[in-house]
Amino acid sequence: METTNLIEEKKLPGGLNALTILTFIGSGIAFIFTCWNYVRADTAVSQMEATRDNENAPAFLKKLMTPEAIERARVMAANKLPIFILSLIACALCIAGAVQMRKLKKQGFILWLIGEVLPFIGFLIFVGVGAISDTPSIFGMAIALLFIILYSVQRKHLVN
Repeated sequence: METTNLIEEKKLPGGLNALTILTFIGSGIAFIFTCWNYVRADTAVSQMEATRDNENAPAFLKKLMTPEAIERARVMAANKLPIFILSLIACALCIAGAVQMRKLKKQGFILWLIGEVLPFIGFLIFVGVGAISDTPSIFGMAIALLFIILYSVQRKHLVN
């Protein structure tokens, strides 16, 4: 005689499943770029200066190499270790939070949220407002805000 389980196992909602998978992918990409930026921080400054001084460089590229952008790269290179550590912690928190949310745990959302916001706070502390005022940073903040909204909508599925 077959026995049936009276307690139905709660399944992972499709939206939460998709978001956590995207979080794993995004955190993996962020980890790779974090390591890349740490290794290349010092050479990035010299390459920016060389591009600015190169007469054969395209005009649009030379316009991007403003004194502010080069100074920001110098500050980032000088603070590359704390930025690297904070970014690695942020990646780990996002992954840990996503794993917890896949188990439908509320604390996963808090872990993930801290990991999502931590890099922006770190850049503000170590580099200044200029680090989050350029187009790639604004795009990154827009994506982070979108994910915060999407995860907030899915919080109703999380328990304990």
